Amino acid sequence: MSRLLNDVDLIDRILAHVDGQSTDKGTAVWREPVANYTSPERFAAELEVMRRVPMAFCPSAALPEAGSYIARTTVGTPLLVVRGTDGIVRGFRNACRHRGMKLADGEGCTRAFACPYHAWTYGLDGTLRHIPGEEGFPGLSKDEHGLVPVTVQEKGGLVFVTQDAPLSDGALSDVPDLLPADYVLFNRIEFDDQANWKLIGETSMEGYHIKPLHNRSFYPYGYDNLNVVELHGHNSRIVFPFRRIEKLRQVPRAEWRLQGRVTDVHQLFPNSHVSFLSSHAMLIILEPVTPTQTHWVVYQLAPRIKNGQPLDIEDARRDANFVQDAGLTEDRQAACAIQAGLAAGANSHFTFGHYEQAIGHFHRHLTEHVQMLGALP
Repeated sequence: MSRLLNDVDLIDRILAHVDGQSTDKGTAVWREPVANYTSPERFAAELEVMRRVPMAFCPSAALPEAGSYIARTTVGTPLLVVRGTDGIVRGFRNACRHRGMKLADGEGCTRAFACPYHAWTYGLDGTLRHIPGEEGFPGLSKDEHGLVPVTVQEKGGLVFVTQDAPLSDGALSDVPDLLPADYVLFNRIEFDDQANWKLIGETSMEGYHIKPLHNRSFYPYGYDNLNVVELHGHNSRIVFPFRRIEKLRQVPRAEWRLQGRVTDVHQLFPNSHVSFLSSHAMLIILEPVTPTQTHWVVYQLAPRIKNGQPLDIEDARRDANFVQDAGLTEDRQAACAIQAGLAAGANSHFTFGHYEQAIGHFHRHLTEHVQMLGALP
């Protein structure tokens, strides 16, 4: 795994940018065809890529105990992910092996999964345990009718799912320890936008837009086009400093801490990111629905202890509401406006310059994976 900058090194770089009125810059320009935001063929290839790399499914904190489960559709496939009595998280295709009925919806905690159609019952490890009227199925092997598994890996406080034969290890090998065990989940929200999933994801990969788009929300507390960017593996890290970071000039270096002084965004290939803000963290998963529609799944978390004090849940909620109601709403509106503007036919491609290096990094890896499929040139 690539080594990321520590707090002191990051703060040094940020303060140097403040003094020099500069920012991290890339060395290449990426031109992304506009057709890749609307093409059904490209969209289908991207879905296949997502099924064949480890994708963030939920934070570990969303499955806090044995029997905790989440059932939702990801990349068009109903999945059931559950923590077993042995503490291991497992995932299955959410379909009874009798007649294909979904076993569960939403989230909860259970000792077993009973099909609501005919009550075939499965253990937390996916084994078929009970068939009502079993004599009516002569010769049926329970061992051969367990739930169909998908690959699940838990790393860095996140649960990753790979549905089909892997193309690569995607984000996984370079995922840092993002969400420590003391982080707790306090809310989950879901909503939809009329925009391609990549247009939405791009809004959090650069700070070139902060002053014009977030003039009344983020900009009064931060800087325009001042970021530290780290590219590592298939992933990237983009740090957006707050102006209050300059107060650290009066603090001994040994006491420098980033917490509360930046928004720290970790982009995880292909379609999720973890953001650390003043009083909470977010895992955002962008679920593609159609080439022009995206379903958001947002998990909001906070540490049990902050600055030596127990979690103030209302403080975490205020922070989350500000981000959601202000900056996030502005980013969503921008992505939808871009999607609508594609109908004008003004652009054959989008140009991502040196200030947008994380976006070029993302598109390069996505295109490489699509090409691995042999689906497109």
